[in-house]
Amino acid sequence: WFQKADKNKDGRMNFKEVQRLLKMMNVDMNEDHALRLFQAADKSESGTLEGEEFVLFYKALTQREEVLSLFQDFSEDGKKLTLLELVDFLRQEQLEDEGTEELAMELIDKYEPSETARARHVLSADGFLMYLCSPEGSIFNPRHRVLWQDMSQPLCHYFISSSHNTYLIEDQIRGQSSIEGYIRALKRGCRCLEVDCWDGPNGEPIVYHGHTFTSKIPFREVVSTLGKYAFKTSDYPVILSLENHCSMEQQEVLAQQLKSILGEQLLTTTTDGRVPTQLPSPEELKHKILLKGKKIGRLEDMLDGTGDEAPDVSDDDNGAEAEEERRRVKVLLGDSALKLGTQHSSALQKDKESLAQALSDCVVYCKSVSFRGFQEARSHSRPSEISSLAEAKARKLIRDAGNEFVRHNAWQLTRIYPSGMRTDSSNYSPQEMWNVGCQIVALNFQTAGTEMDLCDGLFSQNGRCGYVLKPPFMRDEETLFNPSDPGSREGPCPITLTIQVISGQQLPKVANSKDGDVIDPLVRVEIHGVPADQARQETKYIENNGFNPHWDETLQFQLHVPELALVRFVVEDYDKTSRNDFVGQFTLAFVNIKPGYRHIHLLSKDGTSIPPSSLFVHI
Repeated sequence: WFQKADKNKDGRMNFKEVQRLLKMMNVDMNEDHALRLFQAADKSESGTLEGEEFVLFYKALTQREEVLSLFQDFSEDGKKLTLLELVDFLRQEQLEDEGTEELAMELIDKYEPSETARARHVLSADGFLMYLCSPEGSIFNPRHRVLWQDMSQPLCHYFISSSHNTYLIEDQIRGQSSIEGYIRALKRGCRCLEVDCWDGPNGEPIVYHGHTFTSKIPFREVVSTLGKYAFKTSDYPVILSLENHCSMEQQEVLAQQLKSILGEQLLTTTTDGRVPTQLPSPEELKHKILLKGKKIGRLEDMLDGTGDEAPDVSDDDNGAEAEEERRRVKVLLGDSALKLGTQHSSALQKDKESLAQALSDCVVYCKSVSFRGFQEARSHSRPSEISSLAEAKARKLIRDAGNEFVRHNAWQLTRIYPSGMRTDSSNYSPQEMWNVGCQIVALNFQTAGTEMDLCDGLFSQNGRCGYVLKPPFMRDEETLFNPSDPGSREGPCPITLTIQVISGQQLPKVANSKDGDVIDPLVRVEIHGVPADQARQETKYIENNGFNPHWDETLQFQLHVPELALVRFVVEDYDKTSRNDFVGQFTLAFVNIKPGYRHIHLLSKDGTSIPPSSLFVHI
């Protein structure tokens, strides 16, 4: 390799050339770490490496003692793993039980760098390391990365990736509104987007956060962006949650723009033309955009064509959300804003008396109604209605009526939105809402942190399609399950999850740290699930080593409801005088974890990958 890359044949290479060579060899590296090792290998201090020095450098960069000793445990001669030795390793340690011999052959073909070894069906130490760092050696079960769940169940049987005030890319008061918010959310697999519509100039409705100083975008632009990006990441339906503050005239324009821009994509009647007894499935609604909003009368009136009597407009949750907004704006901006607000609430009254028929007709399966209790909802039993609850209201229901909430969510959709006081666009934990089966748990996608890590973690499975099937005990309308009483779920006794945190590889520097700063990393493992399963444990910190810290510590957790548990691995830079700094994290659902010796490929604060930073663990 060295000779191939030594362009001018002088037998030396500077750092830039070495970097290029490593790229050719497919060796990922973090520049800071590589430079330090380069300087250490450059014994002659010439700023270049000769052949022998390069070999030293390469070994220092890639060799892993802990992987080598594992390799030697299974290799009789310590130099290679025969096909049978590899099969033993895969069965005993990685708990691969089916088609193990085919898998072993495949791994050798795919990851053994030496042709002679490949021909003899053996795996060298280098090939073994390549396998452990590959998707097959990752903690995330590759079979669950792709679409692996049944997509033919009613919509309410899935958790749905959902965003709040999707048009904002900053805070809720003065922030930028932007089409970019929609594009980013859709690219992340989001399937429920929110749009706030107000009367705009020249008869054109606009989107912004009413009564605040956020900037404005034309509704037409939002709709055409939606039409263009809705199904790039996922084929499954998108729900557009409409908060409508427009006059009758501009509501007509909203309806006309939705229909003319989205065309066939907009769902305007039930899938079979009949009144639904349950919601259709994601499979039946592929490539469809569903409007969530108020509706005049009932779905059956629209289908039977008997809409003569003066229909009632559904009073939806706009009221509560807008009311909360008014209080919040008053706190922030004082009385002049309140005058606006009072006009706003009388406008809301008018809203209720006046909904344009054309816009009402665009709402089919997601008719917004006020929540008046689980009994009340059950007595009407209309699966195509949906209520929205603020996080605090939802928490109270979870406390007072956990089981009823789970049952309700087995047949009807519920949307949860952040408290109006979160003007900084912070998020609440989605986990407690998922624990009772709420499907549309709306988060501020623009705000990085634990809450979005959990959201990305849950939805990174199933082909990132934005839909994750709820466990069976949450899809049954007679279920006894209550998240605050783990014993209420039929099933095996608690599972013990044991994680040996072995080592870290090429951890990134902390953002904005000084040159030459080296981190003191520690690993924390957090369980997010039902209250009884919530837990966190951490390793001690290792001083001054971001390149290859070794912890060798074992952490143990009891999981009562593993089907709902998410596991978050966080690396932090220990600081005894102030808060630890974030280094990287990875979150996944417990059901997607592969046992054995695994690498965890870390993600940055905003969820993007930071190769080659990883953790090596035994599960």
